[in-house]
Amino acid sequence: MNYMPGTASLIEDIDKKHLVLLRDGRTLIGYLRSIDQFANLVLHQTVERIHVGKKYGDIPRGIFVVRGENVVLLGEIDLEKESDTPLLQVSIEEILEEQRVEQQNKQEAEKVKMQALKERGLSIPRADTLDEY
Repeated sequence: MNYMPGTASLIEDIDKKHLVLLRDGRTLIGYLRSIDQFANLVLHQTVERIHVGKKYGDIPRGIFVVRGENVVLLGEIDLEKESDTPLLQVSIEEILEEQRVEQQNKQEAEKVKMQALKERGLSIPRADTLDEY
């Protein structure tokens, strides 16, 4: 087997099912159809998988083009072990509602944390208020 440098090493992974973790935290699962020298990916039959606790939901996305600089992790999925998961698959509506509740809880926890810091004189400017400085 010859070693190919850079993204050329992914040529053997074309037409295989992959999981792609993006910089913004999203997870995509689809068949790798194309790749270029910048690691830009074309995924086919793509789903966006959302995890909340022990549940997950898949949102169909179809053909998806991913800019290489946004890829954090790319890995082939073992089709034989794919169904061996302790997670429970739920409907799109249910997982989106669970995600909304989880994000709301995180925001409330962050507010409590910021208030506690402020009361101690340790107020830290949030990213969305930095342009005021």
